[in-house]
Amino acid sequence: MSTTEREARSGSVLRLATPTGAGWGRAVAAGALSALCAVALLAASGYLITRAAEHPPILYLTLVMVGVRAFALGRAALRYLDRLAGHDASFRQLAVVRTAMYRRLASVAPAGLGSAGRGDLLTRLVTDIDRLQDLPIRVVGPLVSAGTTAVLSVVAVAVVSPPAALVLLVALVVAALVGSVVTASIARSSDQATAADRGRVADLVLDTVRLLDVFAAYGTLDERLRQVEDLDRRVTRAVRRRGAVESLVGALVGLAGGGAVVGILAVGAPQVVSGALDGPLWALAVFVPLALFEVVGTVPIAVLTLRRVRAAAERVEQVVPATLPDGLVAEPDEPASPASLVVHGPVSVAVRGMHVRWPGSATSAVRDVSFDLHPGEVVVVAGPSGAGKSTLAQALVRFVDHEGSYTLDGVEARSMHPDAVRARIGLIEQDPFVFDQSVRQNLLFARESASDDELFAVLDRVGLGDWVSRRGGLDAGVGERGVLASGGQAHRLALARALLHEFPVLVLDEPTAGIDPDLGDRVLRDLVGTARGAGRTVVVVSHVPVPPELVTRTLRMRDGRLVG
Repeated sequence: MSTTEREARSGSVLRLATPTGAGWGRAVAAGALSALCAVALLAASGYLITRAAEHPPILYLTLVMVGVRAFALGRAALRYLDRLAGHDASFRQLAVVRTAMYRRLASVAPAGLGSAGRGDLLTRLVTDIDRLQDLPIRVVGPLVSAGTTAVLSVVAVAVVSPPAALVLLVALVVAALVGSVVTASIARSSDQATAADRGRVADLVLDTVRLLDVFAAYGTLDERLRQVEDLDRRVTRAVRRRGAVESLVGALVGLAGGGAVVGILAVGAPQVVSGALDGPLWALAVFVPLALFEVVGTVPIAVLTLRRVRAAAERVEQVVPATLPDGLVAEPDEPASPASLVVHGPVSVAVRGMHVRWPGSATSAVRDVSFDLHPGEVVVVAGPSGAGKSTLAQALVRFVDHEGSYTLDGVEARSMHPDAVRARIGLIEQDPFVFDQSVRQNLLFARESASDDELFAVLDRVGLGDWVSRRGGLDAGVGERGVLASGGQAHRLALARALLHEFPVLVLDEPTAGIDPDLGDRVLRDLVGTARGAGRTVVVVSHVPVPPELVTRTLRMRDGRLVG
């Protein structure tokens, strides 16, 4: 991807991260005025000292003395206002960015997240978004302040001595070129790579913690820890290189500032000796670069920070793009109406000529599929891995878009709010999510009004009643992502949650994964009984055989098509 394409891709995130409004305007103005006060303070001090050496009457110095005090107080007060208003505006805008990113994520997840690992995704949505606050505070503000101060300083010096102003202007240009262009090229390759490496470290650490017992059992834990350490060491080296670059920038800008002082001394001394230039005014021009280059020294750092912020924005844009990729279902800004979420009785499903293509894929994963689902049926979607079964399940709950016709009770699913579709069709994935809460809270997520008796009843139906009782009851915790439960127990807890919600159509993606065969049969038989007794439909997506006595009919898939 070219530099232009990368900048365009991150542009929407950067625009969103830039504050607007009166608060941000006050912060920028205060920052610029504070920088001007700093330059004026040193220049006025130099003029005062030099003029006082001539022993003029005190009245000739009073105005300058008042100015020095005013500039000193103004610098401190305005700097405080700059920091207060700037950080307030930045943090408020950061909340806007987070809200917008999670709103985008609602449309992208889960089908559009691609290969982003959990740790990397967490890094992008937390660390990288947090880094966007550097844009107003450490990029826009310093650039505006430095630019304003540099222009006014050159104009002020030009009033005293045009040759000195020319020297100052040349020094500023050299500082900008050397500090921003040369040093930025040194750090160019590290920004994106370092951001990506941070995500990989988070991925490795998260997977190592989750699978710690597996690595220990197979004797590969030390090797895994070495991988984490090596990658972390690479990130540390990159950060140190960046620090070295920033130090080099400071040294180069300081060198340019010193050169400006020497140059102004050189061009002004003959004029002072000849009497063409007033000595104290010349001292004023000499002192200006000393303060000005402290302000201008923030420009190269701001440029380097902008590269880091842009890299963070690009990584955020990769997982939550401003424009929804083709094939995904947009989540409307307005929530579904409460009436559309209420389901009365069974739901009939009709699919005609359905095609489903994953984002970024040139070919369809599901091709020209047609079938009906009638209330009370138990339909198995069978086929080898990669046949398109899970893609079909994702399309039924509108995680991924489709071509063709797909109706619920005669209403085209594409015309319905996605939440209304998901109120009628529930999906239990092969790796269901279990919250780091108690068993009770994991179940009440499905139906808040359920009593304890109803919760225990549904747990008994999926074979978890005794296990929950042994662990102390419904208030027993299950750990992060169900770490305190086995894979089969976590899966059954998700099944209990789905039963409690009473979806008219329940889609089970590999429902017996991680469950022993005998218990798997019992769970499926209970689901079949529930479906037939209440007129609900169960769709079982499985690549392993399901007992035929449990099944109404079987749909077989191969290469994205129904073959029988």
